[in-house]
Amino acid sequence: MIRYLGKRIIFMLISLFLIVTATFFIMKAVPGGPFTSEKQVPPEIKAALEAKYKLNLPLHEQYFEYLKGVVTWDLGPSFTEKSSNVNDMINRGFPVSAHLGAQALLLAIFGGITLGVIAALNHNRWQDYSAMVIAVLGLSVPSFILASFYQYIFAINLGWFPIAKWEGFEYTILPSLALAASPMAFIARLTRSNMIEVMGQDYIKTAKAKGLHTFTITVKHAIRNALLPVVTYLGPLIAGILTGAFVIERIFGVPGLGREFVLSITNRDYTVIMGTTVFYSIILVVMILIVDIAYTLVDPRIKLSDAGKE
Repeated sequence: MIRYLGKRIIFMLISLFLIVTATFFIMKAVPGGPFTSEKQVPPEIKAALEAKYKLNLPLHEQYFEYLKGVVTWDLGPSFTEKSSNVNDMINRGFPVSAHLGAQALLLAIFGGITLGVIAALNHNRWQDYSAMVIAVLGLSVPSFILASFYQYIFAINLGWFPIAKWEGFEYTILPSLALAASPMAFIARLTRSNMIEVMGQDYIKTAKAKGLHTFTITVKHAIRNALLPVVTYLGPLIAGILTGAFVIERIFGVPGLGREFVLSITNRDYTVIMGTTVFYSIILVVMILIVDIAYTLVDPRIKLSDAGKE
């Protein structure tokens, strides 16, 4: 297991190096700059700003400076928010995004698995059709449409929840529901199809023949084996949902990392764009590793050493 983890950590570092390199050069290739605006800046002031932020250095020197900053976790200053650097913005935005993402994740996982199990146990009945209609709606309707729909129905017409901002638990419910809709629908469809396949296996038929209760068969034998594909999906899902749902945070005025990322693109704040991308990448590769380890908990037949040889 230690050998497997060592290999995976090396691959993670190589992946992160490639991501940091690609992000840096893509940002440098984008036309315009952080001090490009409709208002003309005198050349001497522009030169002074570029010297302050080391933008006047040759490209390879800027690249090595940025690599050194990533290694020491100093992601540089913000070009537009003079009082903060990129680390401050991540420290400020990530807890909010993580709070919202954790709520949405719980809704997506428990809601999706419940819907999928109900649909599989009632295959080709009204419960199955109802669950799949909900899943199709969740997958086909974009999250920003759902967010606007929730705001119109539950905030404006019914007045049950605040329409926007982030000032208490009641402010988190509508953005969590909007954020959870699509992953919940996907997990529901994934769970349903795997549960139907597992329920047709010989060991399930044997358990039924022995007279075991349906609840015992479902919880003890079927769900566990049907969850492996769902666990695979959870790695990228957790990374994406915890680091900020850009559109949802923007619509509901949530001061999370996603909003910082959107604003940084609008303002051409390159260091913030690169910093948030690197931060997202780190969470993504760590989550994928955790998911691989979680395989062994869901199915003890899977060994980490074997997974490393694949």
